[in-house]
Amino acid sequence: MLVYLHGFNSSSASTKATQLRDYFARLGKPDELVCPDLPHRPAQVITLLSELIEHRLQTHETVKLVGSSLGGFYATWLAERFGLRAVLLNPSVHAQLGLAAALGEHKNYSSGEIFQFTPQHLAELADLDLAVLRHPENLMLMVETGDEVLDYKAAVAYYASGRQMVVPGGDHGFRSFVQHIPTIMAF
Repeated sequence: MLVYLHGFNSSSASTKATQLRDYFARLGKPDELVCPDLPHRPAQVITLLSELIEHRLQTHETVKLVGSSLGGFYATWLAERFGLRAVLLNPSVHAQLGLAAALGEHKNYSSGEIFQFTPQHLAELADLDLAVLRHPENLMLMVETGDEVLDYKAAVAYYASGRQMVVPGGDHGFRSFVQHIPTIMAF
């Protein structure tokens, strides 16, 4: 099973989630992909995903993660916690620092839900921040150098001990994603 984790203020209707759904449909295995809509509260995200992962692992199912932006931050924590493989697409590094400027009201792009992003959200993110990666061999970083939201160099430095693919150009949405799906699946 592959679990796709979307970024901040996004949803399971994101472009990458849709591209993954199309890929799995073409394989005739649509049930092997899970793209949950993540709550805006980090603690709730971790509870939701931990329960999902624990359930699947109890049935001896192989679980892999793909996380984009804030989803990459969550995927890193979950991969370390459960010993899973994870592919991280333009991930947020030390998300509590990067999202400090996002305090205030937000409207989810897909659902239209309005929520307040507060210091409590930042504290929950800080609780998940990992100073050291214990199992970098389980992680594969994929960044595009044209990311206009996050500094790709911070991710390259943070994930230096794991596998990396640095793609010239692109943007924060990881424009070249669909062409890398086979590499993601093979990891």
